[in-house]
Amino acid sequence: MSVLRFSALFRLAMLFILLSGSVEINGQSLAVKSDLLSDALLSPNVSMEPLLSAHWSMEVGIHYQPFSLDSRRRWKHWMGRIEFRHWSCSPYSGFYYGFHTLGGQFNVGDVHLPFGLYRGVRNFRYEGWVWGGGLSVGYQWILSPRWGVEGSFGGGLVFADYSRYRCGHCGERMTSSWHKTYLGPTRAAISLVYLLK
Repeated sequence: MSVLRFSALFRLAMLFILLSGSVEINGQSLAVKSDLLSDALLSPNVSMEPLLSAHWSMEVGIHYQPFSLDSRRRWKHWMGRIEFRHWSCSPYSGFYYGFHTLGGQFNVGDVHLPFGLYRGVRNFRYEGWVWGGGLSVGYQWILSPRWGVEGSFGGGLVFADYSRYRCGHCGERMTSSWHKTYLGPTRAAISLVYLLK
């Protein structure tokens, strides 16, 4: 995906967040967060979560890693996620359950991926698209009036279309197009949360 298309999608998502955030003005109406686990795995990310009603919120997040790890290894990707959450008590506090969709693009090679994904990625480079969705649960702890910590986990179904290349730095394509379906964890996060009023 070109930088221009990515930029347009990012702007559209931010506009949607701003419009959705205007629905609920009472109390804390927007949470900004970053998943610390993804940060540790070299996947910079940010999420915004406006309230939609007294018990519903919508989290919109983006992960973006445009750099290669070194001359051999690739870990380039971007991924967007939208999740609708139902809070059992009050928003941004306690237990929630939700459903999410995700989509993105990847270019990975000579790295180890969890859950047996792309077993050949240690020897080859994979480049393609991914999309899917699933269900999630989580809990948010309040640390202060503005700060919190959130743990979340989700699972679902993900589809990928990709091509396989001989090495991380060369452009010689080995296969034109492959498809993969994955059923399992789609989200695991420990996020630092900042609440805006």
